[in-house]
Amino acid sequence: MMTNKLWPYITPGIPDELFERLPGIPLSKREIRLLLISQLRLRQSDVLWDIGAGTGTIAIEVGLLCPQGRIIAVERDEEVANLIRHNCQRFGVENVEVIEGRAPECLDHLKEIPQRVCIEGGRFVTEILQTVWKYLPLHGRVVATAGNLESLYAVSQSFATLQARNVEVVQSAVNRLETRGFSQTFAAVDPIFILSGEKLD
Repeated sequence: MMTNKLWPYITPGIPDELFERLPGIPLSKREIRLLLISQLRLRQSDVLWDIGAGTGTIAIEVGLLCPQGRIIAVERDEEVANLIRHNCQRFGVENVEVIEGRAPECLDHLKEIPQRVCIEGGRFVTEILQTVWKYLPLHGRVVATAGNLESLYAVSQSFATLQARNVEVVQSAVNRLETRGFSQTFAAVDPIFILSGEKLD
């Protein structure tokens, strides 16, 4: 098992501030990561495609949770892809491969078939889901996030068209206590929808 001084625990939920970041690059907040990971229903040796990997938080958490698994983190921007690699090094995660490419086009060139797929936003979510579905084996599972009504509709419609089964939709309503000036207030953490579905036929 991989252990690291930054996060020497077996439980997921790495604090956000432990990840290196770039200005303007989104980071899946800890509480949202926990929801996403639980919806993935991972097995020890699964291959996960993390599409739109951003800072690499999901890939790193899954890499630590499933050291026998393989994670393919897809990110279109070279600087952001290098950030994922850097964060993997910081946490001692060695089972993440970072692919620089634009989804869905680059998905046809990935060498490993996924049992699980995480799609974190993106303008082309319908096309990404259609491409992913071609590669997903029976009992494979997709988890996608939707931060607005348009993407919620696009993912829901795609799941219906692809005849996804066991579809679940969770809307996060998480608040964190934050200090603002001289007072402490509760602030909402990424109020997004998390949709999941399975390929059963």
